[in-house]
Amino acid sequence: MTEPARGQQVTANTPLLAAFDQQADWCNQPAPFTAHVLRRSQLWLAETADAYAVFDALASDPLAAAVPLRWVGGLHLLALRGLLPWAQLWPPAAGAQAVTDLQKDAQIDAAISLAWLTQQAVLRDALSRPPQTNEVQRSAALLPGLLFIAHSTRLPLSLLEIGASAGLNLWCDRWALAPLLEPDAAPWSYGPADAPLTLRPAWIGAPPPLQALLQAPLQICRRAGCDAEPIDLTEPGQAERLASFIWPDQVERLQRLRAAQTAACGWMASERLSVQALSAARFVQQELRTLRTGMTTVLMHSVVWQYIAADEQQSITAAVHDAASHATATNPLAWLRFEPASLMGNVELRCQLWPGGADHLLARCHPHGAHIHWLAGA
Repeated sequence: MTEPARGQQVTANTPLLAAFDQQADWCNQPAPFTAHVLRRSQLWLAETADAYAVFDALASDPLAAAVPLRWVGGLHLLALRGLLPWAQLWPPAAGAQAVTDLQKDAQIDAAISLAWLTQQAVLRDALSRPPQTNEVQRSAALLPGLLFIAHSTRLPLSLLEIGASAGLNLWCDRWALAPLLEPDAAPWSYGPADAPLTLRPAWIGAPPPLQALLQAPLQICRRAGCDAEPIDLTEPGQAERLASFIWPDQVERLQRLRAAQTAACGWMASERLSVQALSAARFVQQELRTLRTGMTTVLMHSVVWQYIAADEQQSITAAVHDAASHATATNPLAWLRFEPASLMGNVELRCQLWPGGADHLLARCHPHGAHIHWLAGA
């Protein structure tokens, strides 16, 4: 940790300030307004010792812990609640995208300082929570992963998700998938014609095993999910909190989230399903104690592993391997992971299948599922 004395300006490129700089670089193209807020926040932090101390105490690796994203999520939440001046400065407010002039910089700087002075309870709460974007576009990769598993095992699936947040991706088979294909690729799509949401990722490579699924269609007969801090969309303000983690200048992501929230909320209610407030390790140990005969048990997660402590990761891995030792052709086990290969790159969609334990690299993907390079069978 690198806590400065009160009133002292931080001039070194500390891990905390470097994390803001790196996150701003990553946001530049997809979310220029958010990138600009991150840079103005970095300057503010360097000059505000009390705030710096609070941020710096959150994590030894602020980039991996997504401290910058926690902060901009808190500011976005103020705007979503209609509070001023944030609602007038943050997208979709008129002119919010124009962030280069000095007057706009002064307004953003003042809004950042005012937020810390007057909304510190909201912001400290936001800083205490890892981001839960529950990005439903990731279903564009998770669904093909489930198709691969269904094709490989020819059994219905029992779907388990850790880090499920509000549970939007537990319903990935109910969204339609209509990818944007390469010019010479044969057209294909998947999913119900009346789906409440259609996902359209850029797709490179062969399609997932669609034709083979005519003989053994994808069937999810059970769903369960957990999260350390699940979001219950039926509670007032929770949908707003989930939306706060979407970068405000990404209008399509917000629209997609809201459509998914509405549909998933209805399905959760009709099937009496809720995301359990459990640690990932406890949930996995509980659910994998016995593999159900006649179905494939699938443990699934997406961009959550980095937020799980090392000892809990080890407990989860041990529970998976213990269950895998009992897997057979009539009660197989699959571990489907949509996780970053490194902090600097795209994510990998991987699936390990038991019996046998073969680990398949299915695809390389954009972190939000915007593009997918399918590799299985290549």
